[in-house]
Amino acid sequence: MDHDFALTAVPPEARNRTGRFWNLYAGEHAAGTEFMIGPLFIAAGIGARDLLLGLLLGNFLAVLTWRALTMPVAATWRLTLYRQLELVAGRKFVTVYNLANALLFCALAGAMVTVSATAVGVVVPITMPQLNEFWPTGAGWVVVVAIIGALFTLFAAIGYEWVARVANWCAPLLLVGFLACGLTALPKLGVHSFSDFTRLSGEIWTGGDPLPGQTKFTFWHVLFFSWCCNAAMHFGMADLSILRFAKSRAAGWTPAGGMYLGHYMAWVAASLLYAVQLRADPTNTAVLPGPLAYGAIGIAGLLCVIIAGWTTANPTIYRAGLAVHALRPTSSRFLVTCGVGVVVTLVGLFPVIAMRLLDFVGLYGTILAPVGAMLAVDHFILRRGQAAPEAAPATGGAWRYYLAWFGALALCAIPLSRGVFASFLTVPAWLLCGLLFLGLHKLGRPGVNPSA
Repeated sequence: MDHDFALTAVPPEARNRTGRFWNLYAGEHAAGTEFMIGPLFIAAGIGARDLLLGLLLGNFLAVLTWRALTMPVAATWRLTLYRQLELVAGRKFVTVYNLANALLFCALAGAMVTVSATAVGVVVPITMPQLNEFWPTGAGWVVVVAIIGALFTLFAAIGYEWVARVANWCAPLLLVGFLACGLTALPKLGVHSFSDFTRLSGEIWTGGDPLPGQTKFTFWHVLFFSWCCNAAMHFGMADLSILRFAKSRAAGWTPAGGMYLGHYMAWVAASLLYAVQLRADPTNTAVLPGPLAYGAIGIAGLLCVIIAGWTTANPTIYRAGLAVHALRPTSSRFLVTCGVGVVVTLVGLFPVIAMRLLDFVGLYGTILAPVGAMLAVDHFILRRGQAAPEAAPATGGAWRYYLAWFGALALCAIPLSRGVFASFLTVPAWLLCGLLFLGLHKLGRPGVNPSA
């Protein structure tokens, strides 16, 4: 029986109330990786006004994208992204997309395992990675990462209900933990009131030169990063797999819980912790979430880092499992997700992705988001907002999907190779892919079944 509806539309009796999605998104985006991103903003030399205003507007644009693009498609089709792609583009295209999708999801989830492992490293004598670390730091690190990866995988493999339950249990604790970290850091920076904050914020986020090896950040870097760091989920429509379970389209607004209670507050709080560390020892530039949180609120901080990584890795491993499962729909989704978890754990052994998270997240969104542009054109323009899951695809000809996707990526690879920040390219890649796909559809003969 298809308990997770991997191949079929979610029926009305299996849909969930909007409140569960607030908890899910708040837990997913109040994540262990936020402990990396906040400090990396300071390492990039961001200024106070650029950071606070850029986060405000960028996260708002992200929520609008979820609501305006992803939610209408999810509420109409009620299918996973992978099943919908199979219907409109054919199985071979889905195979190629799923391989890329699963690898990137595994890398992202692996970074979350890395982050959680730094919390264990505070109480267990293991060698911790530094900012520019690439390889595993020793046998102790390998053992800790393996245990954490196995636990994360178990909950994701059990299925969507467990993903939602973990978020429901942990989201309130995580939000309190991040808030406590930020409030604890402020007095150490001389901030005891709002007037102190406005006066001293320029000393916290100085806007000076970035640390060696880091890209200098401006307002535009922050705006596009915060808008597009989850581009694979909203522009790329990966969250069709989650939002298809929503009873109401109002669930399209629920990512706001993750964007503001999660990203905004968590990134600011984490950057405050890093500012405290740099003020105490300017030579200590290591970005280690475990020690940062432990220095602020003790053991509670370590638990916050571990649980934050857990609640983010759960839906990410779940999505990666769905991506691989779509390659062989008759296989056991539980076993497939366990296999994905092994890959996630192996990735987590290497700290490089977590330490270069700003670059990786931008590249990740730029690669996957364009596929969502083709689904948006198919749904909103070619089908005029109507689902037709049993009909022959109106946008037949899988070559159009390949050419539009790879063509957009090839065009964006040119500025990327010249050092352009990857998050600046996500929206252009999405628009280029959509326009290419629409143009190719009008040039070609519609009505060909790509599954044939």
